[in-house]
Order: sequence, then structure tokens, then C-alpha cells
Amino acid sequence: MNIDQFKPLTVYTIYIASTPEKVWEALTSAEFSRMYFFGNAVEVEPRLGGAFRVRTPDGALHISGEVFAYDPPRKLSVTFNVNWPELIEKLGPTLVTYEIEPAGDAVRLTMSEGHDRPLSDDILSGGRQGWPAILSSLKSVLETGKPLVVKMGPPQRMLDALKAMGIKTP
Repeated sequence: MNIDQFKPLTVYTIYIASTPEKVWEALTSAEFSRMYFFGNAVEVEPRLGGAFRVRTPDGALHISGEVFAYDPPRKLSVTFNVNWPELIEKLGPTLVTYEIEPAGDAVRLTMSEGHDRPLSDDILSGGRQGWPAILSSLKSVLETGKPLVVKMGPPQRMLDALKAMGIKTP
């Protein structure tokens, strides 16, 4: 896969009172990610071409992908493919990149979600709703030790757009 063709359609930047090493650990550790990713465990095989997985609290595979950049504690880039039937076939893969930079006594974390084709705002609404909650919870855990409690499901407009494309959702 040629990741040069991916264009960021969603970008978030946050500042966290932490160190690059702790932010890296939070992004790549199953134990740590369960705290801020609403019980989901991130598993990263620590090498280029390694496996990337996110498992639900019951251990089921929810997201799978491959590591395209692995530069601790500065940059992690992975394909981020939600395991819904027909989703990847019709919408293509997603590339998620985290860039971690020192910013005084804090860390600047920039997360981008890129795609190899244009997608509608309705389709992108799922990530645009979910990423702020995930990143805010990550910030909260790193700064206070406590995650945010945010209850949400996929936006109806995204589900309707997927249905219109003939994509079945759980």
C-alpha cells in the first residue's frame, strides 16, 4: 500500500501535561489504553510492518491494521480498519498518525486520520465524534489518573450513509 496517496481529512492537536515517553506508552500499551479508550485494548507490534489491533473489552477484534511508522516516542502511523463487513472494501483503509512533540513542560499530540479517497462528512462523522472523546480521555488519564466517562454510539448520520452504500453495520 502506498501511504503517500492518503490525505488527512481529520486532524486534532491537543496539549498534555506529560512527557513524550508517557504519551507514547499510553498510545501503544494495551493496559494503559484500556483506561482512556473506553475499555478497548490497543496492541502494537513494535516494528515497521507489525500488526496493529484494537480489542473490545471482551477481547473481540474490533480494529486491525499495520504499522507504517514506528519512531518512539515521536511518531506512530498505522492503518486503522474497523472490522465491519464490507466497510474496508467500499470505503478503503484509514491511516491514523500520531505525532508527539515536546512543548515546554507539556506535549503537543497531533492525531490525523487520512484516507486514500474522498469520503462524505456523513461517513467521517463517526471519527469526528469519537476522536475528540478518545483524545480528551487520554489527556485526562495522563494528567489526573482518571478517564472521562463519555457514553456514545456511532452517529446516526454515519449509519444512514453506510446503509445507503449497502454496508451492513452491527
